Amino acid sequence: MKFVNLGKSDLRVTSVCLGTMTFGQQNSEAEAHEQLDYAFAQGINFIDTAEMYPVPPKAETTGATERIIGTWLKHQARDRVVLATKAAGAGRIDWIRDGTLTFDRKNLRAAVESSLARLQTDYIDLYQLHWPDRNVPTFGQYQFEPEKERAFVSFLETLQALDELVKEGKIRHIGLSNETPWGVMQFLQTAQAHGLPRIVSIQNAYSLLNRTWELGLANTPATTPAIVSRCRCWRIRPWHLVFCRASIWLIPRRRAVQPCLALLPSGTRKLTCPQRLLLMLSWLAVTT
Repeated sequence: MKFVNLGKSDLRVTSVCLGTMTFGQQNSEAEAHEQLDYAFAQGINFIDTAEMYPVPPKAETTGATERIIGTWLKHQARDRVVLATKAAGAGRIDWIRDGTLTFDRKNLRAAVESSLARLQTDYIDLYQLHWPDRNVPTFGQYQFEPEKERAFVSFLETLQALDELVKEGKIRHIGLSNETPWGVMQFLQTAQAHGLPRIVSIQNAYSLLNRTWELGLANTPATTPAIVSRCRCWRIRPWHLVFCRASIWLIPRRRAVQPCLALLPSGTRKLTCPQRLLLMLSWLAVTT
């Protein structure tokens, strides 16, 4: 299994990351643990989750994925697992912290501490902002709607809150998800200007059908070379997604998108090629 540094951080991660957003909805705890055991038996050390998971998000299941990972993680050597999770953003979910999901000091601290408790660990390796605090088109939307503008927490305040949590040892590094080019640059410039933690990753949608990365974010590393430390075609590292019964696997390759069946546990290889294509969502983790 190939290992790389996550951006400019000291995190050494495998080039395959195990997604977990089906744990607790489509998959039972036992099935999830089987998937985790299998992934780590193949040499994978990188897990991605979120406080909102599983999907589709529902009040009665929110947090179940982290709890399931936590019951597995407590039996592992913690320093051999690179664990990434995410804080839910404003404007979409009203049952987490009573819908108050702005990225301010109070809410980010509450989100981190709740995730730590569910995950049964005392630190998170990569803490990501799941989607922007402000009004932006995400999750299938592509047109900006100015009539939906709302107040949002400043980039400086958000980074200061995350800086506190880094200094306390509760999180090691920070990342973004579903972010825009302008947002990425604001986080980078604010961090540089104020000596605050720099984002080390961004996880955005990118697939055969979703090409929004190419409309703006692909230009970000071109104009700011220090942002992306490793890139291939289109100045990005494409992540090919394999959907299986128990999880989503992110597999970086330069060749054409295709399921890597050798990685899938038995019992999860029954989908036809058209079914796999239809089930392909994609997430891009571009190291910065």
